[in-house]
Amino acid sequence: MEEYEKEAGCVPILHPEEIKPQSHYNHGYSENVSRKNHVDDYSTWDIVKATQYGIFERCRELVEAGFDVRQPDKENVTLLHWAAINNRIDLVKYYISKGAIVDQLGGDLNSTPLHWATRQGHLSMVVQLMKYGADPSLIDGEGCSCVHLAAQFGHTSIVAYLIAKGQDVDMMDQNGMTPLMWAAYRTHSVDPTRLLLTFNVSVNLGDKYHKNTALHWAVLAGNTTVISLLLDANANVDAQNIKGETPLDLAKQRKNVWMINHLQEARQAKGYDSPSYLKRLKMDKVRWSVRQEAGPSEGVAASQTSCLQSDNSTSHVSREEDPVFVQFSLNLCAHLPFATVHVPFLINTLALFYNFGKSWKSDPGIIKASEEQKKKTIVELAETGSLDLSIFCSTCLIRKPIRSKHCAVCNRCIAKFDHHCPWVGNCVGSGNHRYFMGYLFFLLCMICWMMYGCISYWRIHCATSYAKDGFWLYLTQIASCSPWMFWMFLNSVFHFMWVAVLIMCQLYQIAALGITTNERMNARRYKHFKVTATSIESPFNHGCIRNLIDFFEIRCCGLIRPVTVDWTTQYTIEYDQTSGSGYQLV
Repeated sequence: MEEYEKEAGCVPILHPEEIKPQSHYNHGYSENVSRKNHVDDYSTWDIVKATQYGIFERCRELVEAGFDVRQPDKENVTLLHWAAINNRIDLVKYYISKGAIVDQLGGDLNSTPLHWATRQGHLSMVVQLMKYGADPSLIDGEGCSCVHLAAQFGHTSIVAYLIAKGQDVDMMDQNGMTPLMWAAYRTHSVDPTRLLLTFNVSVNLGDKYHKNTALHWAVLAGNTTVISLLLDANANVDAQNIKGETPLDLAKQRKNVWMINHLQEARQAKGYDSPSYLKRLKMDKVRWSVRQEAGPSEGVAASQTSCLQSDNSTSHVSREEDPVFVQFSLNLCAHLPFATVHVPFLINTLALFYNFGKSWKSDPGIIKASEEQKKKTIVELAETGSLDLSIFCSTCLIRKPIRSKHCAVCNRCIAKFDHHCPWVGNCVGSGNHRYFMGYLFFLLCMICWMMYGCISYWRIHCATSYAKDGFWLYLTQIASCSPWMFWMFLNSVFHFMWVAVLIMCQLYQIAALGITTNERMNARRYKHFKVTATSIESPFNHGCIRNLIDFFEIRCCGLIRPVTVDWTTQYTIEYDQTSGSGYQLV
């Protein structure tokens, strides 16, 4: 990689300790240094050392004695630079009040205090300096502005704040590098690349000198995480740099099998060099995904039909079993009571499809915001010291409400997220969780009806009985009497087991624990849960009856009043100190 950079005339890529003024930063003065170790002798310190350690009293004493806060040290570094890099906000305010120049250039890299704070990742200092008028678009000695530095060092929250404050997401530095290119080359994690992609960054821009796109830079760095993100964002796999090299060419030069395979797959997905068998495989994947989204009832029916039609060795089944099955259905209908069997079955069928449709098509609780609202949220969180990725989604660019989670499958934040269900092709959250429970219940009833129908069919059409022949003989007789019906029964039993387990788990979480599936699996990640080796104490648990009333919104003609909460806008909770176990939403 170093040889490639030398040949291409690439701007030197330095390590963090190299980019910072070495002679200054290597002193080791950082905000983590304890003041207590030097509290007895700080009165002898000069103002630079006192600033680095944040000894406000000593700094004020020296300034009041006549020290000019604009005066740089022998290496052209001002007090404001030292206060910024060590995140001494009180000293920054004091020095600016005494006339310090907020955008003073200094140090080996001719940087401003804002550059120093950005490199170090001090969001609070960046916010403070910009409040005093610091210009983030100024370039340092390497030709980088603050947004480029933040992207280089993976300071996602600072990238978000600078863009929300008006910095161009596609801004080029003096070497033609955009923030996305720097993130792809230097940051081996999903952030800040994912954030930049959400801001509709231009994925296929090339830099000024080498025409490398962000995908080229990611390949040069072997940044597999970012390569996946860029490919998902439709980065051009055939883009050529000034040497005519594509990202795939660079991957082959580096003999990286993973990158080669993924780039080739991306080409094939776009229809380039795709062999016929790969096209067929891709079509099969599409068919399978459609079948998955159809839901279990339709998916089972599709698989049953395909099994019957594809097996030539059982042609008597595929050709004769269909009319037999129809005849069986008619005979079964004739022998079963209409009022007690068929009417409930029709009602159950309608309820099943209604709840399935609502689970499939309803809004599960997607947290939405306009671009203007997203930028406003970023600025507000940053300026209040709350722009933390634990409460801020760097993909959706929103403040995450409590109990919400970003779904990696749907690529969106869902309020009161439970899980993503492939059977209904949707997330299960605050908007459709009740319908999902209804779908499971009526699906379980449908399976029970099918099992009852099979048993009734054997009672009518098979010359055997369990009481007369015993278990094993009865089993062989019903299997030979109608293999199709026996297979339907076994299939129903299998689906009954997993649906029953799923609905029992869901009911236990809803009624007994007052939590979602996501919260139960990741309870230790959330501060509002008290987790022990045997239990999870949830602030949302109000007792079994109240939990069920609130979840299903049971009103009983107005006799019961469930507590309804808009989980798409609920951000915090406060514990009810009177009860010790409940909570108040605020």
